[in-house]
Amino acid sequence: MKIERDFPLKKLNSFGLNVKAKCFVELTSIEEAQTFIKSGKTEDRSLVLGGGSNLLFTRDFNGLIIKVNIGGIYVVKEDADYYWVKSGAGVVWHELVESCIKANFGGLENLSLIPGTVGAAPIQNIGAYGVEIKDSFEALEALNLETGEKKYFNNRDCCFGYRDSIFKNELRDKYLITNVLFKLTKNPIIKTHYGRISEMLEKAEIAEPTIRDVSEAIIKIRRSKLPDPDKFGNAGSFFKNPVVPIEQFNFIQKSFSDVPSFPQPEDRVKIPAAWLIEKCNLKGKIHKGAAVHTKQPLVLINHKNAKGTDILDLSKKIQQNVKNKFGIALESEVRII
Repeated sequence: MKIERDFPLKKLNSFGLNVKAKCFVELTSIEEAQTFIKSGKTEDRSLVLGGGSNLLFTRDFNGLIIKVNIGGIYVVKEDADYYWVKSGAGVVWHELVESCIKANFGGLENLSLIPGTVGAAPIQNIGAYGVEIKDSFEALEALNLETGEKKYFNNRDCCFGYRDSIFKNELRDKYLITNVLFKLTKNPIIKTHYGRISEMLEKAEIAEPTIRDVSEAIIKIRRSKLPDPDKFGNAGSFFKNPVVPIEQFNFIQKSFSDVPSFPQPEDRVKIPAAWLIEKCNLKGKIHKGAAVHTKQPLVLINHKNAKGTDILDLSKKIQQNVKNKFGIALESEVRII
């Protein structure tokens, strides 16, 4: 365990931005993490880094970056219907999904190929294709960043919401997640109703899909519309899909009969942010080194040696355009530093 100074973060953030951290430390075990926290070596400002896939650095980080690299995937118990699978926070998310699919543990297959680490997943309450992490989440273990004290959070404790949790709000930057426990079914419920999953399965002439089939269909869909991260740095979906009152949706529908929608509780409707952005004719828009992806306008890319401020400025232009045209305030899904 070594604290490094002026540490380059270009390879540790998915936008590939050329920024540095004042201090950097990598922690590979719970014991090491507790020892480090209790040593009092933390800076006034610290940031726990997972896969760096949901962050936009607009400048060098004047504080301590804590890189969590705690590994391991274990079945800790089972009963007639479920397996409880524990994963270290540093495990790459898709590696966990793949491991569970190979063992025929159902519940995570619709979350295939989402970037990032297991420890970051509950913070964001990651979701895709009709599934969110909260649906299979059982509990997590975390360390208080001031005291090193270990604490457990169950599903209810996490206050999960749409791309939201207690760790993005009142407990932001107060805990370091060390491992996460999932409850996965022995009798998988196949979910193909969202997006193009059914279409892909039909093309492949798969009438009774397995969780592997669903995962492979989702991977094909994601790769067909998302940029190659080796060519264009990005953080996946930059904005949340807005949820609006049904009255506002009805008003929009009068002018745009093709507006896609997903009913939500309490007479509210979710509208895809990608559709809103495309209707503002922003697909492919370039701003300095940043751009809106040509296939998926919800994704902003590092088009050509962008600075974090280039990407931020582009995101603000998109928000203003959508606000002016539809009266909807898009909210960033990416954390801006």
